[in-house]
Amino acid sequence: MKRVVLSWSSGKDSAWTLYQLQQSEDLEIVGLLTTINSEFNRVAMHAVREELLDAQAEAAGLPLFKVPLPWPCSNADYEDAIRTAFDELRIEHDVTHVAYGDLFLEDVRQYRIDLMKDSNLTPLFPIWGLNTTKLANDMLSNGLSAYLTCVDPKQLPITFAGKKFDNNFLSLLDNKVDPCGENGEFHTFVYSGPMFASDVPVTVGDTVDRDGFIFTDLMLAN
Repeated sequence: MKRVVLSWSSGKDSAWTLYQLQQSEDLEIVGLLTTINSEFNRVAMHAVREELLDAQAEAAGLPLFKVPLPWPCSNADYEDAIRTAFDELRIEHDVTHVAYGDLFLEDVRQYRIDLMKDSNLTPLFPIWGLNTTKLANDMLSNGLSAYLTCVDPKQLPITFAGKKFDNNFLSLLDNKVDPCGENGEFHTFVYSGPMFASDVPVTVGDTVDRDGFIFTDLMLAN
């Protein structure tokens, strides 16, 4: 039996990867692994509030393994923190595999493989190579619901920030934009879907321009 931890961003690709892992009978999902900006208590890449991340893990019924990162964080700092987390997962939780929600960026996939080289863990890429147009539609038709938490204004109109990832959004994309945002066009936060036992109650807050990207602040609804 493979004991798998899923690299969790809070977005749709990792959520869909979780859904795929849940269909497999030859593995056990041990938990979710997420890097946290320890200065701001937010998911490192998506800037999602930590309490929303906690709510997702609760909805998935899985433990959450948080990797605190300093701010600012160098690549060396990141790699040291991740390697330490790999060791702890293997030794303390008998983890054998780490799954990722990557789709087609070969350099990112190879970076993950290289980073895990001496970890005695095996990388998994359950949704690698899937057609992203079909994948985006499959996500929506199976009930995945998400908000756009971040957009790259060089690739998407800033008005998309905070909007729902839905069929209307997909219909507005031109052919230069990947419908799953794999080239960094946008990031998402999933609040509902077949991978969760319950919805995450969320409200949409302010939108800000930070470091050349447009972020929308999502909050846990009361």
